[in-house]
Amino acid sequence: MSMNIYEMITNRILEQLEKGVIPWRKSWKGNEPINYITRKPYQGVNLLLLPYGGEYITFKQCKESGGHVKKGEKSNMIVFFKPMEIKDEETDEIKSVPFLQYSNVFHISQCTGIESKLEQIQNNITIEPIKQAQNIIDNYINRSGIKMEHIQGNHSAYYTPASDTITLPTIKQFESGEDYYSTAFHETAHSTGHTSRLNRIAKPAAFGSETYSKEELTAEISACMLMNLTGIEQPKTFINNAAYIQGWSKKLKEDKKAILTASGQAQRAVDYIIG
Repeated sequence: MSMNIYEMITNRILEQLEKGVIPWRKSWKGNEPINYITRKPYQGVNLLLLPYGGEYITFKQCKESGGHVKKGEKSNMIVFFKPMEIKDEETDEIKSVPFLQYSNVFHISQCTGIESKLEQIQNNITIEPIKQAQNIIDNYINRSGIKMEHIQGNHSAYYTPASDTITLPTIKQFESGEDYYSTAFHETAHSTGHTSRLNRIAKPAAFGSETYSKEELTAEISACMLMNLTGIEQPKTFINNAAYIQGWSKKLKEDKKAILTASGQAQRAVDYIIG
């Protein structure tokens, strides 16, 4: 692949950023995590502990609802405070003190025999896979052995190095096919950083750290390049890509230098993806 094409895309990104602040928009709809029985949303640290959006249920709740947890599925831990009564040794007064407890829950997609109570999240328009973009992803997955899963109603998209898995919302949750592939390309680019591939992700990086910011820049510039190379880039997706890049480049302070460095990493990621 000609280096001139990569440089052209990087220059277009820089030109877009020089126009000022660009608002970023989330291009898909998703549900926040809630309990299947109580319908109460999970809050606080549980939003970090639960990997998917949508409904969660305990093993007992699942069984009582007539369902079953699929064989081999692993639970997710949640934490909560439960009041406990204790007696003050000096005053004999009974006090209610909150104690931190934990429980294990399963996402509804890990269960059989129970139906979601959530309204299906999708747009009123029919969104079909885009052949040239899907072929690149399929070929990469077949070649690399990476796993890609789609969770209906999921509120986030991410790559998990430990399990070498890309998790995405379904294509029907996106505003367009181009928006879906922009997100899919971003997470696919992250997967090239695995230690068995280009070895950019040697260990987990703290959210917002310099290492994390550089990786986000690399993944989003890769998505820009892949959108252009497959011929499916649209003005609104490119502007949204640039807005995301702008957000992370500002965290690195040296915007142009950071983008040029990440662009080189992105070129290698794209070359790896397209084989």
